[in-house]
Amino acid sequence: MLYWLSELNGGDGVFNLFRYITFRAGGAFFTALLFAFIFGKPLIDYLRRVQKKGQPIRDDGPEGHFVKAGTPTMGGILILSALLVGTLMWARLSNAYVWIVLMVTYGYAAIGFADDYAKVSKHTTHGVSGRTRMALGFGLALLASAWTMFLHPAGLTGQVAFPFFKDALLNMSILFVPFAMIVIVGAANAVNLTDGLDGLAIMPVMIAAATFGVIAYMVGNANFADYLGLHGVPGSGELVIFVAALIGGGLGFLWYNAPPAAVFMGDTGSLALGGALGAIAVVTKHEIVLAIVGGLFVVEALSVIIQVLYFKRTGKRVFLMAPIHHHFEKKGWKESQIVIRFWIIALVLALIGLATLKLR
Repeated sequence: MLYWLSELNGGDGVFNLFRYITFRAGGAFFTALLFAFIFGKPLIDYLRRVQKKGQPIRDDGPEGHFVKAGTPTMGGILILSALLVGTLMWARLSNAYVWIVLMVTYGYAAIGFADDYAKVSKHTTHGVSGRTRMALGFGLALLASAWTMFLHPAGLTGQVAFPFFKDALLNMSILFVPFAMIVIVGAANAVNLTDGLDGLAIMPVMIAAATFGVIAYMVGNANFADYLGLHGVPGSGELVIFVAALIGGGLGFLWYNAPPAAVFMGDTGSLALGGALGAIAVVTKHEIVLAIVGGLFVVEALSVIIQVLYFKRTGKRVFLMAPIHHHFEKKGWKESQIVIRFWIIALVLALIGLATLKLR
C-alpha cells in the first residue's frame, strides 16, 4: 500500500525510498514485530478465556507434556495477523505473486483454524478428518500451482530447476501442476508435524523463510540472477516483503512461545506457514532447494511415514515415538536440548541451501 507513495512528486525526494524492496522489507519487519508485541498478550488472554482447558494433550504422548495442559492454542493467529498487516502495508499489491502466496497462507490458515476449533470445542485430539484436510489442501495447491505456472516466464513454464546445475531444467509440462501441489501440501504438513515442542517449529520456519527471502530477491533481480546463473523470475523479489513480515510476526510470537510456552501455534499457524514456504519455493523455481533448506521438516515427516509403514508391516516401531523429536524426548533429552539442537540443524541446512545459489 505504502509503495504508491513512491509515485508522489514523480518519485523524487524522500518518497523515492518506497521504491526499494530492501527499505520496504525493513518496514514490513518492524511493522509486524510491533504488531505482535502490542497485540500478543491481549490475544493470548482472550484465547485462554474462550478455550478454558486449552489445547488437548495426547494421552499417549511424552509424560512431560501433561504439565502443558491448559495452554491455549491458535497462537498462529498472532503471526498471521502481523504478517497480513505488514504485507498489505508495504508490499506492491499489484504483484500477482504476492497474492498467490497470501491465498495459500490464509487458505491453509482457515483449514488449520477449523481443525483447532474442532479440537478445543470438543476437547479432543481429533479435529477435522485427515481426508478433508488433504482434499482442501490439494484444492488450494491446485489453484496456486496453475496460477503460478500461468505467470512464469515462457522459458520457465512447466520447468523444474535443479540446484548445483546452471542450465539443468526438466520440462514437466502440465505435470508441473501436480508436482507443485505436492510441494505445497508436503511443506504445509511437514511443518505441522514439526510443531510439537515449545519454539521448535517457528525458528526453523523463520530461518527457511529468510533463506527464501534471499532467493526471491536474487531471482527477481535480473542482474543478480544473470551473475549467479539463476533462472530469473521477474516480480518474485516482491516476496521479500512477505518474508520480512513473516519473520517479524514470527519473532513476536516466539516471545510468547519460548519455553514454557504461553501459547501454542496450533494447526492455524503451522499449516499456513508451511504452505507459505511451499508456495514461495514454487514461485521462485526452487522447489528442490526447499527439500534442503527445510530438511528438518522433511526428516520430521519421513519419521512419521516410516513409523506408520513399518508398524503396519511388522507390528514393531522404528522410533520410540514419532515424529522424531518425540523419539529424542523418550530417550531422555530435555525439551530445550531438542529445540536448540534442531534450530542448529535448520541453520546449517539453510546455509547449504544458500550455497546452491553460487555452486553452479
